[in-house]
Amino acid sequence: MPDFDALDAQLPLPDSLGDDTATIPLHCVTSLDAAGSVVPDHREALANWSKAQGFEAKPGQLLVLPNGDGAIVAAFLGCETGDDGRPNPGFAMGALAGQLPAGTYVLETGLANSETALTAFLLGAYSYTAFKPYKRGPVHLATNDPGRERALIQARGVIFGRELINTPANLLGPAALAESALGLADAFGADASVIVGDDLLNSDNPFPMIHTVGAAAKDAPRLFDMRWNGGDDTAPKLTLVGKGVCFDSGGLNIKPGNSMALMKKDMGGAAAVLGLALMIMQAKLPVRLRVLIPCVENSIASEAFRPSDVITSRKGLSVEIGNTDAEGRLVLGDALALGDEEAPDLMIDMATLTGAARVALGPDLPPFFTDDDVLAGEIETASQAHDDPVWRMPLWNRYDNAIAGKVGDISNTGNMPFAGAITAALFLRRFVSNAKSWAHFDIYGWTPSNRPGRPEGGEAQAIRALFNLVAKRYPKMD
Repeated sequence: MPDFDALDAQLPLPDSLGDDTATIPLHCVTSLDAAGSVVPDHREALANWSKAQGFEAKPGQLLVLPNGDGAIVAAFLGCETGDDGRPNPGFAMGALAGQLPAGTYVLETGLANSETALTAFLLGAYSYTAFKPYKRGPVHLATNDPGRERALIQARGVIFGRELINTPANLLGPAALAESALGLADAFGADASVIVGDDLLNSDNPFPMIHTVGAAAKDAPRLFDMRWNGGDDTAPKLTLVGKGVCFDSGGLNIKPGNSMALMKKDMGGAAAVLGLALMIMQAKLPVRLRVLIPCVENSIASEAFRPSDVITSRKGLSVEIGNTDAEGRLVLGDALALGDEEAPDLMIDMATLTGAARVALGPDLPPFFTDDDVLAGEIETASQAHDDPVWRMPLWNRYDNAIAGKVGDISNTGNMPFAGAITAALFLRRFVSNAKSWAHFDIYGWTPSNRPGRPEGGEAQAIRALFNLVAKRYPKMD
């Protein structure tokens, strides 16, 4: 069950201040002249201190101004100028929690794109503290900016996803992942169920690929299925599918040790869609939401599946196993087939799927694939507007024959050593035929080194962009 009180403790954006709360003004400025104009009584001290500290109000620069007694008079963050002429700090706000002295600051500046800036501040304050406490004192930021509430919603979703990804696999196996998802469903009054172990082989409701991938693990494979309705029976159907491989040894095609080190994050797709679902439900968006998560561990034992095995999928396609380390697309295939059966208006899957995507675009820029040009444009617009980077890659039809099997309909690795992210997406597309629109995101789910608003560790990539896309595509009616 998620600890939502602990989650909110990671969100230092107080909705009120006590009468005795000592506060420090924070100004976002685009120049030294602008900084001087907001502290006229300290203009000379600011000029001297800025020179001594090398502060020129460049984007991302921070200056803390003390008085003669060493107390902080004000803090200044250098910013770009937004399209509306107001300061736009962007994700530079995400560095403040780690740079400012502990205390409560009051944002004194109206910002361009404040929703993104405040979200960045909140995300920069996050730290995974299950085993090591956060050593710095807290930095709180008080503001009545209109972007505050949506920033809180988005930060909650991302942090929920980060917590799941950062949790070690000995504490977050398939059962624990499903329990966390059930806790989220319960918190928002959603209907949810879990199919476990051999019940996945029920001939009336089969999920043979999910069962096969997880069969060798002590923690049985399972499928989480959640429904939540934020509208009425005519509301658009939105289905989210997330890869929940809680640890990936590679199976019998075992990974080398250095490739296995971060495999606790192989459920990053599941974490991302759960974080996105949290945002959608908390914002009460008018959609009929469904979330499907195959929860498995890809282990080695006598029950493990083998290279050259052939599995008949839920959709009826026979899938030839070229490599047991290409397991994510197998469990997603069964889940996508289930979601596709009710022809959703929009279906999105998210997965830490291929190393080829990282080779092509690196860890910070997840590729996405869709045949829907309108949807692609909406994704790109939301990505740019909310500093949540993604990049469209092609579902190149001429590579479709590369996933042909020799004895099965399709192969989970294909017969070509190139374009691995594309052929994986083409494999998934075989399980989607009824959805009105579909997009696949091949995320990394991890930030390799600290950056403003993006601390090293688990990352629920692309879900802020997707939340804003959904909110714009399916707006609430006042």
